[in-house]
Amino acid sequence: MALNITVAVSYSDRTRALLDGRAAIEGCRATMLELEPEEMFHRALHDQEFDVTELSFSNFVSLTAEGSSRYLGIPVFPGRKFRHSGIFINTRSGIEKPQDLKGKIVGAPEYQVTAVTWVRGILEDDYGVKPTDIRWRWGGLRQAGRGQRTEFVPPEGLELEPIPEGATLQDMLAAGEIDAVIAPRTPACFDQGHPDIRRLFPDYVEQEKAYFKRTGIFPIMHLVGIRKAMVEANPWLPDSVVKAFEEAKALAMIEVAENNIPRVTNPWMEAHDADARALMGDEFWPYGFEANRVGIEAFLRYHYRQGLAVRELRPEELFVPSTLERSKI
Repeated sequence: MALNITVAVSYSDRTRALLDGRAAIEGCRATMLELEPEEMFHRALHDQEFDVTELSFSNFVSLTAEGSSRYLGIPVFPGRKFRHSGIFINTRSGIEKPQDLKGKIVGAPEYQVTAVTWVRGILEDDYGVKPTDIRWRWGGLRQAGRGQRTEFVPPEGLELEPIPEGATLQDMLAAGEIDAVIAPRTPACFDQGHPDIRRLFPDYVEQEKAYFKRTGIFPIMHLVGIRKAMVEANPWLPDSVVKAFEEAKALAMIEVAENNIPRVTNPWMEAHDADARALMGDEFWPYGFEANRVGIEAFLRYHYRQGLAVRELRPEELFVPSTLERSKI
């Protein structure tokens, strides 16, 4: 008899085959839910509504470090993104280069957000800007009233305050009430062409390519988690889930590389695909533990150093042991 499970994912070409049934989870009858990350993470972390779900990498690491996570990870990473593009400044603040962020007021949706954790690590490693050099504010980027998904006590020396009730980060940035925003989504004032708002790195594509050449890291944003109770009752389940996500990604890679009629709505997708392969290799969106060890180690170091975890985890502690190595024929 097939196991009934509920699976939550955000929509992408990497999950589309799971949503439309082309990639099935072996041994399971899956109810698939397509959700925006913010809603999915909130429902998973607060109420454990899903048996299998994408999770915020940062939130998952925090909960795993303190021993309270209801989910176990598998080395599947549907969400990843270079983040030099995610720093937005008000030009009236006097910020021209990363070092100018020192002493400035910078907003983030939550201090614990994965994208912001990566940016802080990069700012410290590459530009000498420590988190304590910045005056932090947190709150909703586009909607007022955003709460925090996990508990966080700021480390000593860190200035971190909520923005006023009813305010949003994007409105405060446009008004010059904060100097910069670091976020996984673009502020509306930037999208609308506000004359004072621009990216800190206008040449972010070249910056991100140089970062990859130097580090070999393609930053992880989301991993896939499975409820502990489901794993304990069905020890075969994690490997079945890994196989299904790998199959879905393999189908996506075929579509990205299609060079007759583009399957992606981009007239130069073939050239972009070739460019990514030349820089990052044919497996430029890798799943699996060893292929991602360097990036995982970097994130765990950043995460602990920024006070987001009670201890520094070893990469192996994040994942169901059976998924650390894949069988080969």
